[in-house]
Amino acid sequence: MLTKIKDLTATLAPRMIEIRRHIHSHPELSGQEYQTAAYVAGVLSSCGLHVRESIGKTGVLGELKVNSNNQWLAIRTDMDALPIKECTNLDFASRNTGIMHACGHDVHTTVGLGAAMVLSELGEPLLGNVRFLFQPAEEIAQGANWMIEDGALEDVQGILGVHVYPTIPAGSVGIRHGVLTAAADDLELTIIGESGHGARPHEAIDAIWIASQVITNLQQAISRTHNPLRPVVLTIGKISGGRAPNVISDQVKMWGTVRSLHPDTHKVLPAWIENIVANICGSYGAKYELNYRQGVPSVQNDPALTQLVESVSLEAWGSDRVCILPEPSLGAEDFSMYLKKVPGMMFRLGVGHKDKPNYPLHHPQFEADESAIVTCVVTLAYAAYKYWHNCHLGH
Repeated sequence: MLTKIKDLTATLAPRMIEIRRHIHSHPELSGQEYQTAAYVAGVLSSCGLHVRESIGKTGVLGELKVNSNNQWLAIRTDMDALPIKECTNLDFASRNTGIMHACGHDVHTTVGLGAAMVLSELGEPLLGNVRFLFQPAEEIAQGANWMIEDGALEDVQGILGVHVYPTIPAGSVGIRHGVLTAAADDLELTIIGESGHGARPHEAIDAIWIASQVITNLQQAISRTHNPLRPVVLTIGKISGGRAPNVISDQVKMWGTVRSLHPDTHKVLPAWIENIVANICGSYGAKYELNYRQGVPSVQNDPALTQLVESVSLEAWGSDRVCILPEPSLGAEDFSMYLKKVPGMMFRLGVGHKDKPNYPLHHPQFEADESAIVTCVVTLAYAAYKYWHNCHLGH
C-alpha cells in the first residue's frame, strides 16, 4: 500500500506544485480567505469529496466517506497569510501587496489537498472516513474555535496536523513526543499615576518609573518563583506613555505576550502577574488596569497518534529522514483547541533548502523547498490508511 500511495503522489506532484504556487501568489489575511476557500472547495469537488463551505466563517470541510460508520479521522491544514511584504523574487511571489504566505500555510493547504487527492484515488483499501479541515485565521488564533463551533469535529475520533519547519531539511519529518508548542496569552496593562512637574517628582506619582519597576520585577520573579523546568517567557512588546520631557507621566500603557509549556503553570499565570502588579502599584500609590486574556493552550501530542506518525514516517522514509525533536517550541498553534476535544498530534515538515539560506518563519524572504510537499502528502495519506487499518485489526 505504501508503494501505491507513493506512486499516486508522484503522479499528482506536478498538479500539487501548480496548486501551491497559485495559493502562494494569492495570499489572504486571517478571516478573509474567500478566494482561497473557493479554490480549495473546487479542488475537493473535482476529487469527488463532499464539500461544505463557510465552516468557521471562511473555512472548508472536505469529506471522504468510504463506509457507513459515522466515525472520522480529521486532517487539519490552515489557509491564512500574514501582513508582510514578500521579498523572495519568486516567479510566483505574492500578487497581493503587503500580504505573504510567510508561515508556509500555502504548503499546508496544498498538502491537505494532496492527501485528499491521493486518498480519493486509493479507493477501497481505505477502511475509514477522512475529513479534511481547511481552517482560516490560525495566525490570529481564532480559526480553530470557529471551526469547532460550526461542528468540524462532530464524530471525529482523532486529528492530525502539520507545520513546516525551515531548520529541518526538505524530505525529512520532525516528530515531537509530548508538548510541541506553548500556550500563548496576551496582556494589556495600564499604570495610572498622577502628573506633575519634572523637577518635583515627590509631588507626583510617576507612571513611567512604576511601569519600569513592574517590567523588571516580572522578569526577575519568573526566575525565582516558577519551576525552571517549566519555562515561562513574558515579553512586553509595546509601551506607550508620557506627554512632554518635563512632565511626569500620569499614565503608561503596555502590551505583551506570555508563553508557557506546562498546563498547571498556564492556569496560575493571570493571578501571579496581577499579584506582582498590584503590590508594586500599591507600594507607590498608583492604580492599574489589567486585561489578561488566556489564549490557546499548548499542543500536547497524543502518544498513540505520535507513535503512528513516527512509525509511518520511518517506514516511508527511513531513520535518516525522521528527526525526533528533543525540545518543544515556545511558538503557539491554535491546533491545540482541537486537542481539548479529541486526541491528535502535529508533526513538523522539513522545508529547508540544502543549497541556499533558510530564512525563518514570518520573514519576508522565507521560502519553502517544494520537494517537501510529496514527503508530507505520502506521510499524511499513509498515516490515514494505517490509522483505519489498525482500528480494523483492533489495535
